[in-house]
Amino acid sequence: MPERRPRLEGKVAIVTGAGSSGPGLGNGKATSLLFAREGAKVLLVDAVLERAEETLAMIHDEGGEAWAFQADVTNADECQNMVDSVVDRYGRLDILDNNVGISMRGTVVDASEEDWDRIITVNLKSMILSSKAAIPRMSEGGGGAIINMSSITGLRAHFQTTYTTSKAAVIGLTFSMAVDHGRDNIRVNCIAPGLLYTPMTAPRMDDARRELRKNAAPLGTEGTAWDVAHAAVFLASDEARWITGVVLPVDAGLTITSPYTTMAPQARY
Repeated sequence: MPERRPRLEGKVAIVTGAGSSGPGLGNGKATSLLFAREGAKVLLVDAVLERAEETLAMIHDEGGEAWAFQADVTNADECQNMVDSVVDRYGRLDILDNNVGISMRGTVVDASEEDWDRIITVNLKSMILSSKAAIPRMSEGGGGAIINMSSITGLRAHFQTTYTTSKAAVIGLTFSMAVDHGRDNIRVNCIAPGLLYTPMTAPRMDDARRELRKNAAPLGTEGTAWDVAHAAVFLASDEARWITGVVLPVDAGLTITSPYTTMAPQARY
């Protein structure tokens, strides 16, 4: 049986938000690690350089190739510099994983104008600016893959109106970009993670809340950043060559059900 080739061999990737906000693995860090394991050269972008350097050290320990890069992806000039730097260094750009995001709870009444501006800027504008810089360079190289990180909150209400709105907008952005740039051989897809346990969610979790979240979905298991990272590898790979404009929930089936259906069987009737 022939030896399996790395799924991203020869490809160059940018992962934004490539560090974790606390101990453990966030989506960006896990995705960066798997991209490197699958043969990609990875530009690890984070607003806090030390976070990207933690990911870099892990990749280097495994023999992968990567580069830590500090950038504020809500700034157009820094996004352009990010893209130009990776192309100057590696000669091409094949993959952009738009992973930066922050969360906020509350209703439309609770949120201030500043809250709205911050959430939309970080969660949506960052993806627009990164993609705006990346797409021309991808097109020059013959195409590529863009992966936008949304959330199941973009598909279902979760008591986080500002966050939900931004993540729903990411889905609309994905659809539009997939159509606009399909003839450039640029595929644009979206991952919608469910109730993961990551450094972003850990500060507001206790054992009881983690158990409740785990049991909310049909699979009855807890998701981690690795689940998102595996989905990102697939969407970035040539295996997904005919897939674009897709929203892929990585959520243990949460979006197809209701609390009633996940009750113990004796409580359903």
